[in-house]
Amino acid sequence: MTSSDTPRPAPSWKPLDARQRRVLGVLIEKAKTTPAGYPMSVLAIVTGCNQKNNRDPLSAYDEDDVEEALRQLCGLGAVSEIDWLGRVPKYKHHAYDWLGVNRLESAVMTELLLRGAQALGDLRGRAARMEPIEDLAALKPIVDGLVARGLMIELTPPGRGQIVTHNLHPSHELAEVRSRFSGAGASSTGHGPAPWAGPPRGAAPMRDERVSGAMAPGLAELAAEVAELRAEVSRLREVVLRLESGRDETRG
Repeated sequence: MTSSDTPRPAPSWKPLDARQRRVLGVLIEKAKTTPAGYPMSVLAIVTGCNQKNNRDPLSAYDEDDVEEALRQLCGLGAVSEIDWLGRVPKYKHHAYDWLGVNRLESAVMTELLLRGAQALGDLRGRAARMEPIEDLAALKPIVDGLVARGLMIELTPPGRGQIVTHNLHPSHELAEVRSRFSGAGASSTGHGPAPWAGPPRGAAPMRDERVSGAMAPGLAELAAEVAELRAEVSRLREVVLRLESGRDETRG
């Protein structure tokens, strides 16, 4: 059996609190975007958690916060401290095995861990800064695989503008997230909106009625193009910020 044939251990992921999700997301992100600075020290992780771009919500964690999250993540097997000769401890993630994901899936999950629920168009543009995902058609099988394995949740019906999130929320947080996006359909009692629970078993794929029913022909396509342009602008803004950051470091 070759090394490439060696089976991975079964995924062992569990729900994480907001601080744990941010720390894990930062470790995965920086391993992809700034590999020269990975594995990471506690101070570097603090900086990554609290940066102003690519984060929602913004945070103000300190070293104690991050050290506690790292201790918990190490206990779960998602992170470990590496053995090295330096005096400052450094940490690496085990997300590929812990989540049971490949490189493209890890990029998508990372953006969800760092930003939470978002539209597929935005998610594609943001994840593409870490791994190549050319368009929504390329994102679809990634999403389908993550949903099938319970790592991702669809908060609104499939279609243009669909909102998704990760499934690593504790149950009380997940209930809050679902409630924010519960207007996708009307309840059977007529007393307000009910959360979308997915299509009935054996039903045909659903269209996004918010687009197809509320917009005249042609406007739906325009709305989709606008969403794609917003995602592209967001990606370009992030590239500029990284370039400016690198230039400031060079000057320093």
